[in-house]
Amino acid sequence: MKDVPVLYEDTDILVINKPCGIPVQGGAGISVCITDILARQTGSPVFPVHRLDRDTAGILLVARNAAMASRLTRAVGSKDVIKRYTAICAGKPPRGEGCITLPVGKGRDRKPAETTYRLLEAVDGYSLLQAELGTGRTHQIRIHFASVDCPILADDKYGDFPLNRRVRRDHDIRKLQLAATEIVLPPGFGIPERFSIHLPPHMADCAAVLGFQPR
Repeated sequence: MKDVPVLYEDTDILVINKPCGIPVQGGAGISVCITDILARQTGSPVFPVHRLDRDTAGILLVARNAAMASRLTRAVGSKDVIKRYTAICAGKPPRGEGCITLPVGKGRDRKPAETTYRLLEAVDGYSLLQAELGTGRTHQIRIHFASVDCPILADDKYGDFPLNRRVRRDHDIRKLQLAATEIVLPPGFGIPERFSIHLPPHMADCAAVLGFQPR
């Protein structure tokens, strides 16, 4: 397995660019995961401090020891860490920017959730959207964008399935069009406070095919 791209590294923290399609942590039926790759790559165990879905690419914070894992986890949990995502979606949101507050979960397990979004570009029935998380529920952005009729392309759980089949057939768009593209840390960690990446290759290809011109 190839090494994971590292955006920043010191004795306490790794900031990586997680590829699409690889889960962060292992479990039943999982043969390859980010923590195992990084343990081999760095020679020691690592501690992810927040989640990214298997099919979501982008920036992930990883601690290299338990003490830093505790500090970073507290910062993420207290909303001191800002996480921004970019998505390519079908449709166009009702406004150029807004906040979605639909609770996430089923039945009694439904929990408050908040996603702030901004429309970056719209082309021929598709939208390039930026999302900022106010909460970190499982699949939150995917659920929230689908709830305003802007399902993320190639989302095989919450997406527009006929459209997914069409863009797969016509444009070979197969991977989830969602990436964590920016993260901002509070002062005090002794590292750069902002990390950002360009769209990952599968999203850049999709954007080009659909006619977007992302900056």
